[in-house]
Amino acid sequence: MNKMKKGMILACCVSAALLFAGCGGGSSDKGASAGAPKGELNLYTSQPEADAQKLVAAFNQKYPDVKVKVFRSGTEEIISKVMAEKKMGQVQADVLLVADAATFEQLKEQAILDNYESPEMKALPAELVDKDHTYAGTKVIATGIIYNTNLVKEAPASFMDLTKPVYKDIGIMPSPLYSGAAAYNLSLLTRTDGLGWDFYKALKDNGISVDKGNGGILKAVSEGNKGIGIVVDYMVARAAAKGAPVKFVYPSEGVPVVTEPIGVVKGAANEERAKLFEDFVLSEDGQKVTAEIGYTPVRKGIKAPEGMKSIDEIKIISGNLAELVAGREADKKEFSALFNK
Repeated sequence: MNKMKKGMILACCVSAALLFAGCGGGSSDKGASAGAPKGELNLYTSQPEADAQKLVAAFNQKYPDVKVKVFRSGTEEIISKVMAEKKMGQVQADVLLVADAATFEQLKEQAILDNYESPEMKALPAELVDKDHTYAGTKVIATGIIYNTNLVKEAPASFMDLTKPVYKDIGIMPSPLYSGAAAYNLSLLTRTDGLGWDFYKALKDNGISVDKGNGGILKAVSEGNKGIGIVVDYMVARAAAKGAPVKFVYPSEGVPVVTEPIGVVKGAANEERAKLFEDFVLSEDGQKVTAEIGYTPVRKGIKAPEGMKSIDEIKIISGNLAELVAGREADKKEFSALFNK
């Protein structure tokens, strides 16, 4: 009888042990699932909508439970929105992916960006990472010349060529009042020897039109409404690949380059998810997606898209970033006065 009791007690103990072990394993699995990032993330970006969606889709393959809400517009409108929200007490964006370093320097001065040192930054060229880690470049975008091969028989070789009589009234360019890249280019080119404000005045005299952003320039030239324009390289490469009668010229003076930096907003409501998004964009996987979408990546070891020049193959026009930032608003006012005469 005692042996039976001992056997029953032993059996109960073994069953209990197995039960608790099973419960422990279940609890561990549940904990791992519960630890996966979940919730919302607000992204403000000036990327073309289709590109932003591809990037978000790739991010969601890794973090499927994060719902990314995208606000997409021109950089100048995005920055105006951010500043208005800050004035109201809380920036609604968690992470920003827009235009150029000059724009991010402005945001940094306004204490809008978090000092987040992503572990992925170490794989990027040092000159593309802010020394205080408030932002880092994500891609290389060069601005040059697009022309319609059906309309233009004499291909331009330089920016100054656009002021020639042969191109009178058939040119178009993006507005620095709307496009952050165009605003950066304005401040840079007007401080570049051989170009300057004389270049912009000559463009005006040659009848160049001004549209909002790069998309409008591509459309106008691709459809033959304009023969020539100033636009970013990747758009022309994509259009040409689809059969549009367009070609891109890297001007002999060199090209302005923007890197569309990314940065986490200070005090973001979804801070941890914002950091995960920045990590992903700068990671090897994220940079491969950048190349697949059609941009030249900034991360070391990731090849540029077919037919695109890498950063070490491009003659880059550079300038003093602090000076460009300081003169940005005055430059835009002078541009507005010039082209609204």
